[in-house]
Amino acid sequence: MTTADGWSEPAWDGLGGSGAPGEDRPVAGDAPAGDGAAGEARPPASDDVAVGGAAGDGAPVDGTAAGEDLGWPPAPPWVPGGELGLEHRAVEAVVLCAVEPVAPGLLAELLELPVERVERICEDLARDYRAQRRGFLLARVAGGYRYQTDPDLAPFVERFAMEGVSSRLSSAALETLAIVAYKQPVSRAQVSMLRGVNVDGVVRLLVQRGLIAEVGHAPGPGQPVLYGTTPAFLEKLGLDGIDELPAVEDLFPGPDAVEALEARLRPGADGA
Repeated sequence: MTTADGWSEPAWDGLGGSGAPGEDRPVAGDAPAGDGAAGEARPPASDDVAVGGAAGDGAPVDGTAAGEDLGWPPAPPWVPGGELGLEHRAVEAVVLCAVEPVAPGLLAELLELPVERVERICEDLARDYRAQRRGFLLARVAGGYRYQTDPDLAPFVERFAMEGVSSRLSSAALETLAIVAYKQPVSRAQVSMLRGVNVDGVVRLLVQRGLIAEVGHAPGPGQPVLYGTTPAFLEKLGLDGIDELPAVEDLFPGPDAVEALEARLRPGADGA
């Protein structure tokens, strides 16, 4: 094509250009301005694009939300009384070894499952145990789940718990309890001094029985624990307060009884 001033302009039409004379024109085979080099394979329009998302956004092919597929095998349909799936067995194992009720949030964190799914699993297990009339239940207690015995079986459980346990206190325990009652607040060292023996085991027993409890600390070196009686102690004795305890003097024998005892203990008292 010839311009008005007589210059000949190359025919750019076949090369896809339309600029003014003298401009740099792309040569066939050059990389087009844009995404990739010439001759590069372009992705298909639909096959490799994630369902429900734009190409290249990293969405999974099946449309699952990111982070939802955590590697659990497909859970079988729940059949009461049937074989448990891995999720149900995992919940059982965690709750069984826990000392305190396990919150659903903690179970969800440990099992990497949604909280709603964990609660449904616990409901499935609890319903299954009740239907089978098992000796234990999966109960919702204090905001969590724990295993506990069926209330109908309480007599058998109590019999087992009390096996080999005597409800009566030994003479050593009674002596220690009397010292605490009359000298409270008192430390274990002070009780040991009065009795002349170590009282650690006896004090622990009385604390377990709920008859004495820690009431403070002594101000001296080491700040030893001080013990006193509890409301359960007053209830056992039928007292309204410590001031209703009989006076110590009333517990000692009278002068006549002491004299008779001394006479029996004197050498030759039996005619020997």
